[in-house]
Amino acid sequence: MQIVAKLTDNPADELVAVLNANRTAHKSSSLADNPGLACIALQYIKAYQGDCEAVGESDAKKPPDSEFAQTFAPSCGVDESTLSPITGRFLGCQSKYVQPSEAFSMLIKNEKSLEILYNKNQTEIGAAVTGTDGGAPYFWCVLLSNGKHNSSFVLEDGVAKISRPGCFSGANDDCSGADVSSPFGHKWVYAVTAFIAVGYAFGL
Repeated sequence: MQIVAKLTDNPADELVAVLNANRTAHKSSSLADNPGLACIALQYIKAYQGDCEAVGESDAKKPPDSEFAQTFAPSCGVDESTLSPITGRFLGCQSKYVQPSEAFSMLIKNEKSLEILYNKNQTEIGAAVTGTDGGAPYFWCVLLSNGKHNSSFVLEDGVAKISRPGCFSGANDDCSGADVSSPFGHKWVYAVTAFIAVGYAFGL
């Protein structure tokens, strides 16, 4: 499996680059990075309230689909009328921060995950990452959609509402050094590589 990415100041952006590199290596087109969808991915993480053990086969704290319109979209400033179906979700949690390329391996860990990722009907992607209470555990989330580019997950004011802690892709926002109170700081660059991970991928 080919994993190629360029180091950036936003690990969510880098994860999107890794995912798209793998899609194109398997003859699928790159997905459009949608900041509205990515912001919703960050809200999705926060619904787990830092409970790493809730991520897995039981997925005890999986938010109901109604939360996308009732809570996540308003929190991000996404126009509810532009929400499109979520056609893939990847969620993982680990006790230590890892590089986005390693997060890819944790999130995309079986044949079902690959089928979702490489599905040619996917058109848009949004990724998010955050720590909890100033540190571990670290959550990663990727949402996929088959919505139309520039007309789905549209931001009411043209810019997603920035929500701390955490980062999401497509926001033109640097995680590293952007907020000194961030749980990550410069760990984006100087990241440990050993981790204990629980990953879960599922499609609708």
